[in-house]
Amino acid sequence: MSEEIKKPEYTEVVDIQFRPGQKIYYFAPAGHVCKAGMHVVMDTARGPEFGYCTAGNHRIPTKDVVAPLRPVLRIATEEDERIAEENRAKEKKAAICCAEKILEHQLDMQLVSAECSFDGTKILFFFTADERVDFRELVRDLASTFHTRIELRQIGVRDKAKMVGGLGICGRPFCCATFLDDFQPVSIKMAKTQNLSLSPTKISGTCGRLMCCLKYEQDAYEDLIRNSPKKDSFVDTPDGQGTIVDVELLRQRVKVRLEDSPEVIGTYANSEIAVLRSGKAKKNDPPIPKDLTPISGGKRRRKLLSEEELQQLDSIRFRYSTETIAEEHPIPAEKPEEKESSGKSRRNRRKPKAEQKVQEEAPKQEQKQQPKKKPQPKQEATKTEEAAEPKEEKSGDKPRRNHRRRFRHHNKPSANKE
Repeated sequence: MSEEIKKPEYTEVVDIQFRPGQKIYYFAPAGHVCKAGMHVVMDTARGPEFGYCTAGNHRIPTKDVVAPLRPVLRIATEEDERIAEENRAKEKKAAICCAEKILEHQLDMQLVSAECSFDGTKILFFFTADERVDFRELVRDLASTFHTRIELRQIGVRDKAKMVGGLGICGRPFCCATFLDDFQPVSIKMAKTQNLSLSPTKISGTCGRLMCCLKYEQDAYEDLIRNSPKKDSFVDTPDGQGTIVDVELLRQRVKVRLEDSPEVIGTYANSEIAVLRSGKAKKNDPPIPKDLTPISGGKRRRKLLSEEELQQLDSIRFRYSTETIAEEHPIPAEKPEEKESSGKSRRNRRKPKAEQKVQEEAPKQEQKQQPKKKPQPKQEATKTEEAAEPKEEKSGDKPRRNHRRRFRHHNKPSANKE
């Protein structure tokens, strides 16, 4: 079994930028010591290119490196600097010529910029257009003019603003043209969260899209919203109960319309109120009792009361809370009977038996306490009386039948007498 080769945790890289304001890429130093501000020539997919070093040799985690990591060929020499200047002059001429050709062919497209490769084998033109454009004839004219490979690439309005540059409504240069590497998604929901005007002229940048700076404070606003009460919530304030009319997220304050005096709107900090109902009331929500005043009924009065009065007040509140809980959640009377009849637990089974025993033993004890009556002597009956008058039994007609049979048997005439 061959041992697996472990990759190093950190990799040494150099930060390179092709043009000012463009994205920064990582390159392998390849033994060169680069410093910020130096011009270097590096290997790219399009061949050797001229660039600017924004950060010198430093180490980053290997997981952040996008393979393959291209190397730095050399630190720019005087010859490289001269070629780069010639290419910049060539790009300006190419842009002017391309704009004239676009007007000649009457194409619906706007030229943004032109870039020439470091070795001069290709010229790349960037343009914007609302729809697809057939520029095949334009490419033929440009190729015959410059005698190099021509490439036209359509870009969006944000990329155009990044390449051209300018000043935003804040008076500072565009973020995309100075330090933003990638465009982050921005939605109208961010403007609603930050309570900004939804007018397109106020929340849109020069490019016509939503401003990139809306993304900067979104996380802070979301955190403030989680820790702030909602609008239309019912709260208790030092001046009484009321409804929240407005929420000031950045200042952590709320405006409350008092219930007792609706014409008064007070401003309170979030720490000075107690939320009794979060959000707007629904149909099924129970009414909030007027006696529920944890702030207006407690803090102001406690300052004026003594220790004994405070203890009495606390005991009254505790008793009131227990009584209200018992009223709001009464214990049903049927449940203990059902438990006894169900017989699920052994204790409930034994309870009725024990009660029955007590009820049965109670009359027995009363009988024991009473004096016993002496039994009366029974009269002795003679044999003749027993034969003539048998004992009457309580049950049915059997004794009568037997008596009749015996009587008939005695009074039957004998055959000798006949």
